[in-house]
Amino acid sequence: MDSVLLVKAVILGIVEGITEFLPISSTGHLIIVGDLLNYNNAQSKVFEIAIQLAAILAVCWEYRRRIGVAICGLTHDATQQRFALLILIGFLPAAVLGVLLHHTIKAYLFNPITVAAALIVGGLAILYIERRARQARFTTVESMPWRQALYIGLAQSLAMVPGVSRAGATILGGMIFGLSRKAAIEFSFFLAIPTMFGATVYDVYKNWSLLQIDDLAVFIAGSIAAFIAAMITVKALLKFIAQHSFVAFAWYRLVFGGLVLATYFLGIVDWSHP
Repeated sequence: MDSVLLVKAVILGIVEGITEFLPISSTGHLIIVGDLLNYNNAQSKVFEIAIQLAAILAVCWEYRRRIGVAICGLTHDATQQRFALLILIGFLPAAVLGVLLHHTIKAYLFNPITVAAALIVGGLAILYIERRARQARFTTVESMPWRQALYIGLAQSLAMVPGVSRAGATILGGMIFGLSRKAAIEFSFFLAIPTMFGATVYDVYKNWSLLQIDDLAVFIAGSIAAFIAAMITVKALLKFIAQHSFVAFAWYRLVFGGLVLATYFLGIVDWSHP
């Protein structure tokens, strides 16, 4: 086994785990870091989906009791049935659009320059949204109407463009459509579970021929790193949002995206286009 490739897998796993639930785009960071590590071939795309699934498993573990209550109550508890319905409604837009646009988006938008531009636009959007005065109308996921779940699902679909950030789109979308910051983050976490599981199954199905038994160690190393990093990040984020806004993440996006564009236009880094 190539030890250098294992190190790259661990680095990318850590990057995924840290960025998946922050409004800074995990896919965008994986594209940029993968480009820097020269790990941006066809197999790497399947690897990225696999480690994203590992990060989602960290959320499943963190919310295992809440998920368990929802599953056990599906047959008889109206509250849990409503919760599951809201997740399903929020999931559908990305599922439908993902199937329709998957190939086109991966073929034309998965490159560092698109990511950098999306990071900057997203950063400006966060600054705008955070500075708007708003009154939260729904303080729990279960209390929001189904239309809000649909609107947030449509917002999540924007994250198919790498650099937008699935977490950012759903959290800020939730806040725009009346959810409290805490409820928006929780809905974002729960919505990530079917979204990323679905994306994993679909990508593995489409790229089954690229998978080889020799790559198993790489996938395992990256997945373990992503799971541990995500566990730490989720706990830290929940504490952070209790006292802070997302403005710091907006400035991070602006600086990082601007740095990538500057190095490209000045010829300092020859960003490749997979």
